[in-house]
Amino acid sequence: MVALARKTLIYEWRRFLPAVLAVGFAGLLQLLQAALVLGIFGGAAVYITGSNADLWIGYPGTQSVDQGRSISPDVATLLQMNPHVTRVEPFLWVDGDWRAGGTGGVSVFVSGIDPDVHGLMFSHALSPQLRERLRTPDAVIVDRADLDKLGVQIGGTASINGHRVRVVGVANGLRALGGVNVVASLDTARHLDADPGDQGRPTYLLAKLRDPGMSAQVAASLRGHSGFGPYQVWTAHAFARRSMLYWLFDTGAGAGVLFLACIVFIVGAVITSQALVAAVVGSIREYATLNALGVGVHALRRVVLEQALWVGVLGLAGATVLGSVLIVLARNQDVPVVLNLAVTLACVLLILALALVSGLASMRSLRRADPATLLR
Repeated sequence: MVALARKTLIYEWRRFLPAVLAVGFAGLLQLLQAALVLGIFGGAAVYITGSNADLWIGYPGTQSVDQGRSISPDVATLLQMNPHVTRVEPFLWVDGDWRAGGTGGVSVFVSGIDPDVHGLMFSHALSPQLRERLRTPDAVIVDRADLDKLGVQIGGTASINGHRVRVVGVANGLRALGGVNVVASLDTARHLDADPGDQGRPTYLLAKLRDPGMSAQVAASLRGHSGFGPYQVWTAHAFARRSMLYWLFDTGAGAGVLFLACIVFIVGAVITSQALVAAVVGSIREYATLNALGVGVHALRRVVLEQALWVGVLGLAGATVLGSVLIVLARNQDVPVVLNLAVTLACVLLILALALVSGLASMRSLRRADPATLLR
């Protein structure tokens, strides 16, 4: 009966084509939506994922990397005393107001980093040559996709919090969620800080370990030293996940995404089930003939279910090919899209579940596969 399901799909492909297109379109929407969600909300953790630190140390209770508060620089001494730590460097976060000739005020996030070529912060996004340029006083680097928004080009000047800066280079992978990220050296960032109360205190401290696999153990051992002031230690993976989940769920944006995913699933299931019902009804005399020859209704139901799963596989294959092309085009246009293996597998299972639900719904049409219909 399984062979019958495949042969029916081949010889009656015109009847099943609408169902395949419905599944493929629903799968394409799910894949693109997942890629956009990961890309957009992944911008909340770009400071972490774009860096090479194993541990992040910040103010207790910080829910997202953009909500950090200054901590005591004495915590660096505690880190340097740990035998597993090989490098410690500060990261300074400064809220800024960008003003250039052709634009009004633009809210920017100034990231003060160590410009050393072996620096941890933004090590994946900034080349050694770009880091070296940050040693120039008042030099900044922005993401290539933000140039038009900032109204400036490479070599151009602007002001941040009333202080003049010069764009000495651009990079990819610096785009932030909710604002524009501007990278500067620690000295330049302290100069741009409009809050004199912080006195240049770091917002975070980053630590590199000899063995990254011991991140969780080292983080646990560093917690609880109250003599160095209030602070909290996270592994890079845990802090990135914490930041993404905060923006995805605690800000309310995630509710809209999940609602849209449910709508896509329901609409896709309804359209696919109706297309499969039409295909089954179109072959109802053939099913009635099989029933008259002794093929039970349960066996016919397995045929319909097998057809539904094959429809899901074919639709998913088309969605994967077209989705890959669209994702490549989106990346070329600086649209933030990201897909990982776990999310891709989740989308695959969701689309197969959609096809399965549609197949179960179309089984009701087999009630018409009565041999008596052949006498009409």
